[in-house]
Amino acid sequence: MKKILLLSGATALIVTLTTLGIVKYFDTGSTKSLKIEHVDGTPSKSTIYTLDENGNPTPLDFTGVSEKVMKAVVHIKSTQTMPFAGGGDGSGFQNLPDPFRDFFGGDGLHRFFYESPGQPRSGNSKPPVQVGTGSGVIINENGYIVTNYHVVADAEDIEITLHDNRTFKAKVAGTDPATDLALLQIKADGLPTLPLVNSDDVKVGEWVLAVGNPFNLNSTVTAGIVSAKARNININKEQYAVESFIQTDAAINPGNSGGALVNLDGGLIGINAAIASETGSFSGYGFAIPSNIVNKVVEDILKFGVVQRGVLGVMIRSVDGNLAKDKNLDVVKGVYVDSLLENSAAGAAGIKPGDIILEVDGSKVNSTPELQELIARKSPGDMVDVQVNRKGSKKDFTVTLNNRNGNTKRISKEDGSDPLSLLGVEFETLSDKEAKKLDIPGGVIVRKLHPGKLQHSTQMREGFIITKVDGQSVASKEDLEKILRRKSGGVMLEGIYEDIPGVYYYAFGIG
Repeated sequence: MKKILLLSGATALIVTLTTLGIVKYFDTGSTKSLKIEHVDGTPSKSTIYTLDENGNPTPLDFTGVSEKVMKAVVHIKSTQTMPFAGGGDGSGFQNLPDPFRDFFGGDGLHRFFYESPGQPRSGNSKPPVQVGTGSGVIINENGYIVTNYHVVADAEDIEITLHDNRTFKAKVAGTDPATDLALLQIKADGLPTLPLVNSDDVKVGEWVLAVGNPFNLNSTVTAGIVSAKARNININKEQYAVESFIQTDAAINPGNSGGALVNLDGGLIGINAAIASETGSFSGYGFAIPSNIVNKVVEDILKFGVVQRGVLGVMIRSVDGNLAKDKNLDVVKGVYVDSLLENSAAGAAGIKPGDIILEVDGSKVNSTPELQELIARKSPGDMVDVQVNRKGSKKDFTVTLNNRNGNTKRISKEDGSDPLSLLGVEFETLSDKEAKKLDIPGGVIVRKLHPGKLQHSTQMREGFIITKVDGQSVASKEDLEKILRRKSGGVMLEGIYEDIPGVYYYAFGIG
């Protein structure tokens, strides 16, 4: 019996000691796992590495390039008096539609970045004022600044704020709505600048920085990569729009418009212009105008006062699997020539409908945006070598590019500033039958509106019938064009709609 008790006691002692040992072990481990250590002097340098041109690992650090680029990116404030349209009683004033917040077809693509921080005060008898903000990039130490056209379109006052908080009034040196670019100038010397680099050398996956002033948060830098090249998102509704965007996932928002997209050397590879978003804010997709297009536009404005753009004179679409199957094509890349326009430069060189454009000046062409970008860098009279696939055989042609009028002449600044072309409208004389039906002596009907002064500065709709200009009656398209070409300053159009009662007035300015 005593032996059993001693054995039981010994067993209990061993179990107790063992249990205490286990508890002690886990208790000690628990104490170690909760220990907090403080490390002084944590290095601020990046521990992420990338590869240089030679494949050597180098630290990925954005601080130096950010400091350099911010100095050359400016804040732009543009002010515009908002014209109004009134009903027959003169009381139905309507606000000018915002040209920078167009939503196209509900497809989630939001027009270019824009902010309108101030609203007109109620009861104010003065015309309401539209205030917009954006960004710009200094490209010349003598004060030339590149931005988006939509940032300064129809602006009556443009104020530039530099990174060092100095402010200047700017004048518009030239614009190119087709690429959504504008060139401004301020009176200043010795400014910090950004060099334009060859955007053809930009690679998908390359690190980039976006610099601008989103939501009035000046000098904001975000990082990302180049997500794609030669993107066409059909956001520019100009009649001769050129879209071949660099796509990036660097965060850009309203106010970034006109800002810089740069590589890690601080070279300007693009001007930020648009986002794809269902909310109007950043959703991961931003788009920039390639620097090679920017360079062409700037050089032409400085040399000629207006952009010289060569055209092939073809209607085109990108080749894909569906088109290849439908047309029984033996290629799935390239640009298909649907038809030739009148006085087509391509047609004169021997290119035919059904041809597939494969190369331009030795550069491969896989899509419509790529072809648009290559041709947009050329001028009327320039010769380009075009290789096509015609029914399985490759053929080479040398095309002398035309201008939009179907000849090779350079366009003068006066031609580019034709009041009618700036208005963005297609007029047609009202027929005697239509005039009699509406019980008016005559007029000019607005058949088509394109982006331009009338669309940006008024709420005019297609179908408006102009009966008077500044109180002077007009009965034909020729009368109207003659009056407008002589005008300078403010213009008041008076007229009616067939389906809306009352007389309507639309005011705008001709520079």
